[in-house]
Amino acid sequence: MNKAMAILNNPFKNKGTAFTMEEREQLGLVGALPPRVKTIEEQAAETYALFETKSSNIEKRHFLMEVFNTNRPLFFYLMGQHITEFMPIVYDPVIAKSIEDYNERYQKPQDAVYLSVKHPERIGESLANVSGDRDIRLIVVTDAQGILGIGDWGVDGVDIAVGKLMVYTAAAGINPAQVLPVSIDAGTDNQKLLDDPNYLGERHHRISGPEYFDFIDRFVAEIEKHYPKSLLHFEDFGRGTAARILDKYQDKILTFNDDIQGTGIIALAGVLGAMNISKEKLVDQTFLTFGAGTAGMGIAKMLYDELIRQGLTPEDAKKHFYLVDKQGLLFDDTAGLTDKQKPFTRQRSEFANADELTNLLAVVKAVHPTVMIGTSTQPGTFDEAVVKEMAAHTKRPVIFPLSNPTKLAEAKADDLLKWTDGRALVATGIPVDDITYQGVTYQIGQANNALIYPGVGFGALAVQARKLNDNMLAAAAHALSGLVDPDQTGAAVLPPVSKLAEFSQRVAQKVAQSAIDQGLSDMSDAKQAVAAAKWEAKY
Repeated sequence: MNKAMAILNNPFKNKGTAFTMEEREQLGLVGALPPRVKTIEEQAAETYALFETKSSNIEKRHFLMEVFNTNRPLFFYLMGQHITEFMPIVYDPVIAKSIEDYNERYQKPQDAVYLSVKHPERIGESLANVSGDRDIRLIVVTDAQGILGIGDWGVDGVDIAVGKLMVYTAAAGINPAQVLPVSIDAGTDNQKLLDDPNYLGERHHRISGPEYFDFIDRFVAEIEKHYPKSLLHFEDFGRGTAARILDKYQDKILTFNDDIQGTGIIALAGVLGAMNISKEKLVDQTFLTFGAGTAGMGIAKMLYDELIRQGLTPEDAKKHFYLVDKQGLLFDDTAGLTDKQKPFTRQRSEFANADELTNLLAVVKAVHPTVMIGTSTQPGTFDEAVVKEMAAHTKRPVIFPLSNPTKLAEAKADDLLKWTDGRALVATGIPVDDITYQGVTYQIGQANNALIYPGVGFGALAVQARKLNDNMLAAAAHALSGLVDPDQTGAAVLPPVSKLAEFSQRVAQKVAQSAIDQGLSDMSDAKQAVAAAKWEAKY
């Protein structure tokens, strides 16, 4: 490939028609472009007009990915102008459809690294081939076993890593040339994919056990070798692997698991925001987690740690939690408990009707929760009977149906307001328009991890933190919860996506300061470090 084509085909360097005449002469681009020189503002207006002609959200995403694959600065400039509109298209919920259609809509590898558990000897070579001479600081890796809401999608789940990194840049300002999406192909147990002649991944059932974990160990070692200043973000790993990997590495390297920690932070931030509105205390709440998988247990752990920070003993803090999964309320003798569930189970002797607590309504009647959080992917389970029973025993019920996409949500926000006479404090996992009920306009907070993880990761990277610990995560939650006016009628428990870039900087500064205060960074000025590290979408 000649010099001109190499530049025009490099999305990190390409400016398209915005190359000036001087640049065209210097770079060997004379004659390779039409003579008109455009500004990035003109390009963005032209591109957005084309975007608006697309008839469906999946077509809009397909178009935006073409821009992304061609010109990174233009893509992120455009996304910065239209963040509220673009977020659900480039990320959740449209990304679920993108993953499901990955084999049919495959365009380009999007600068991702594709690794096979069958070939650990190729990890280093593969990383080097894709990253080249780029200074990689952030890696998002997925094996796509547990994509919330849609499950196991094998190599097709690479889109989730690409999408996460888009949000990191759009929200916090990490340089897109310094990020690397990685797909670990361990096979798939999704029979639909195994039977699909177009499937692009390894065509076998998932590899597990020692072979799988040995591969993860080698992968982490290679990441540390090639990119020693990087943050390793794990995304959508399965229930049996995510926590085990995080537990092994979180005190050894700079790493983060969004499903466990990110979901926990955003839920804690939302609950703290709800407490600001209700004027109640966190230590007085009773928490019911519906769906005790990776996300649900991450939320319970984050809330539990905050109760301890607010003065409760571990024994007292535990008494505030009830876990409900497919078996009903989880007891200490429930079969098949995970290591993360065991600390939060209850004893049957606490209840006169323990054997009857096999469904959500029965548990709500028995324990009278004041905070109910759903990560079950069981649509409609926060039904009228459940919600009215909960609302009968608390003045301001805090209800977060977080499962997504839309079709899997435990409840709709407007129903929750109707069933509680407007008293519910609601956050959802999907974007919801303002709701007018009995003359009051309610803003519904979106408990989307995208509100929190970009600032968390960026703050840690900005001060080159040696690890990312619970105190830094708590600092992020408190930073986010303090951004909403709690006295505004119908106020949301979380700030709006429209202010994503603004509050991501605030979160980053708080996380960076926490790292400095704990001696996990050698820097001294968090605000200056965050400002200096921020990349802007411009030519």
